[in-house]
Amino acid sequence: MGQWSRTELEDAFGHYQHVVAGCCKTGDWKPFAEMFAADGVYVEHAYGTFTGPAEIYPWIAETMGTFPGNEMVAFPPSWHSVDEEKGWVICDIRNLMRDPGDGTVFEASNLTVLRYAGDRLWAGEEDAYNPANFLTMVKAYLRHSAKLDTLSAEARTWAETMKISLEPRP
Repeated sequence: MGQWSRTELEDAFGHYQHVVAGCCKTGDWKPFAEMFAADGVYVEHAYGTFTGPAEIYPWIAETMGTFPGNEMVAFPPSWHSVDEEKGWVICDIRNLMRDPGDGTVFEASNLTVLRYAGDRLWAGEEDAYNPANFLTMVKAYLRHSAKLDTLSAEARTWAETMKISLEPRP
């Protein structure tokens, strides 16, 4: 038997989801960073490793405050599994872009491993995904939004900077 019960791990994961949903709604990612223990480690393979809320917060605030993060509106898990022995929650997180105006869903997912620290705090999070899959999805989102004339100015600038054509693909 592990240090924490399945009930506590499920509760902590439910709290995690609730906090993330609130951050998406308000744009304030400080509560997200505060879910990590003082020595909690966040590993994001494309961006780096951050230790404790004081390092996690500036990174997550910038990432989610600029395109494409600021047009990701929800991060619901498609599934999760609890490892009581290790105190881990492993899940597939759907990264959903805002509705471009016609109900089309644009998303890419990542595998997330959360290591529990107790008291609804996390000792660590590691996200694994294929950046090429995310880029393919974002390009399709940009082109579709441009076609519908709902592309934000920031997204347009990002596409120009990345040299991404907004013309529909044949």
